[in-house]
Amino acid sequence: MFEKVLIANRGEIALRIHRACRELGIRTVAVHSTADSEAMHVRLADESVCIGPPSSRESYLNPAAILSAATITGVDAIHPGYGFLSENADFAEMVEAHGFAFIGPTPEIIRMMGDKIQAKRAAIKAGLPVVPGSDGAVRSEAEARELAREFGYPILFKATAGGGGRGMKVATCDEEIDEAFRTARAEAGAAFGNPDVYMEKFLGAPRHIEIQVLGDNHGGAVHLGERDCSLQRKHQKVLEEARSPALNETERTRIGEIARKAVVHLGYTNAGTMEFLYENGEFYFIEMNTRLQVEHPVTEMITGIDLVREQIRIASGAPLGYTQEDIRFYGHAIECRINAEDPETFAPSPGRVTDFHQPGGMGVRVDSGLYQGVRIPPYYDSMIAKLIVHGATRNECLMRLRCALDEFVIEGIKTTLPLHRKLMGSPDFLDGAYDIHWLERFVDGG
Repeated sequence: MFEKVLIANRGEIALRIHRACRELGIRTVAVHSTADSEAMHVRLADESVCIGPPSSRESYLNPAAILSAATITGVDAIHPGYGFLSENADFAEMVEAHGFAFIGPTPEIIRMMGDKIQAKRAAIKAGLPVVPGSDGAVRSEAEARELAREFGYPILFKATAGGGGRGMKVATCDEEIDEAFRTARAEAGAAFGNPDVYMEKFLGAPRHIEIQVLGDNHGGAVHLGERDCSLQRKHQKVLEEARSPALNETERTRIGEIARKAVVHLGYTNAGTMEFLYENGEFYFIEMNTRLQVEHPVTEMITGIDLVREQIRIASGAPLGYTQEDIRFYGHAIECRINAEDPETFAPSPGRVTDFHQPGGMGVRVDSGLYQGVRIPPYYDSMIAKLIVHGATRNECLMRLRCALDEFVIEGIKTTLPLHRKLMGSPDFLDGAYDIHWLERFVDGG
């Protein structure tokens, strides 16, 4: 087992990793920008190193600064968390080249899954169902038009090198192909430095279902069930739940086993998430996240398995210690992402937290680095807390969530807590009757 781990991240996930390390008896090193010198994970870590100014490019996205901090503090391994450098294959290679363990999958699998076209080809070979689409990048409007007639409209252009909704455009007929193709390529080039786009059949009202998987270095592989991440605004997740209210046990078992076998086929190690669109009883693989997910706590709540702890154990060479038959699922869990944003306009709302009280009680968990008096800087992602609630049933979980949201106090800045409270009054949400487009209609009053 490692003796000291550097946490190459910030905010709630850095604190989450610190806690898992401490429970394993591992010392921690926090790296931080000058804007995060007051952060809770910096205050609690055994050691801390300032790696640069507020700009992410000069601090959390600066491999040289992070590796220098790892060298001077003598760590054994680096945990990248999520975001920043977590899915950067070059960084993973640099970590290993400098003699540190990278707590994540291999650079080769990160690189392969980071390219949407390669990932789709690998998924097909691994037996995963995929959305009908082009075999590689689409090079011209004429090629796109020919493929669209083969698949049937509507179709979707997607950037080969990115995500988050950038470089994604829909065309519903031949006349819309040219503009959608050119716009998608322009957005992809501007956002990711690579203008290539590929094409898929567009699904009208799917759900976003993802499967959590783990693989070790000894051939062991398991899936830990599904999460429903369909509540999204502009392709950004707002609330997640496990298990999905849309699936039955037969469907859960089927897609879970498909994902587990794919892990074995790919030789995938550490934690990962396979993302699918689900519509009319069918699953379609869209991508694999080769890192820990923001929403991992809902899986932890229904399985009792600490995913960060498992990441660390696997990276140290330990086997999983259990098989798929040993995995049990208990109850239902929901996570609300709390952002420092205006709940009406979604404009960022940085500033100092003047009052803070987090809810508690049976089945209530808050993952956050907030405390009264801390300043939320304007330079990073606006998520400041995650409220996770567990219950024996979905209805019990919803009742606990309503109470927890009512108790949650964050003053001094605007947050999205009012949006989550509003969701508690929606019959569609309470019934689990939503798809990936539902939240935007709900926010717009539709």
